[in-house]
Amino acid sequence: MSIEDTIRDQIKSNSILLYMKGSPEAPQCGFSAQAVQCLMGCGQRFAYVDVLANPDVRSTLPQVANWPTFPQLWIDGELVGGCDIIVDLYEKGELKTLVDDSTGAQQPAQ
Repeated sequence: MSIEDTIRDQIKSNSILLYMKGSPEAPQCGFSAQAVQCLMGCGQRFAYVDVLANPDVRSTLPQVANWPTFPQLWIDGELVGGCDIIVDLYEKGELKTLVDDSTGAQQPAQ
């Protein structure tokens, strides 16, 4: 499987996915930390990929997504955007709506 296929599979397999630097428990940049805080404030579980631990994803995702920076938030297979967009949507209350309406939020907890 190519790295592009791996990325597409990650996006397809996770209804809420954050490509970030570090982990939600230990973000490795301020932008990733802000994105995590916004997502956690929405109260839904989300998947993440640490692009620092996955250099192939880090170098390839910007071409696949046509988005040059990290973090990148994907909901239901669609790129929402980076830190500024995530924070803006969160402050307007729109991020919670997007997250709550995602297919992952509609599935019963396991």
